[in-house]
Amino acid sequence: MKTEEKIVCNCCRKVIQDQNFPVRTEYLHVEKEWGYFSNKDGEKQEFDLCEACYDAWIRNFQIPVTSQEITELL
Repeated sequence: MKTEEKIVCNCCRKVIQDQNFPVRTEYLHVEKEWGYFSNKDGEKQEFDLCEACYDAWIRNFQIPVTSQEITELL
């Protein structure tokens, strides 16, 4: 959940980033615009997950997430 001042994890409510606190933390931001043939036709949804909640979420996947090491970070 993003406000003008901070980003909060939609799952655990942990403050991920705060405008008044300079430390930046990695997180997952998802935006989805639903189209035809869905029950959410014409709806846009978005959410943010902290790294801990993301890790807990993907542990429940039936097909594991693929991972690849990146050696050049920008």
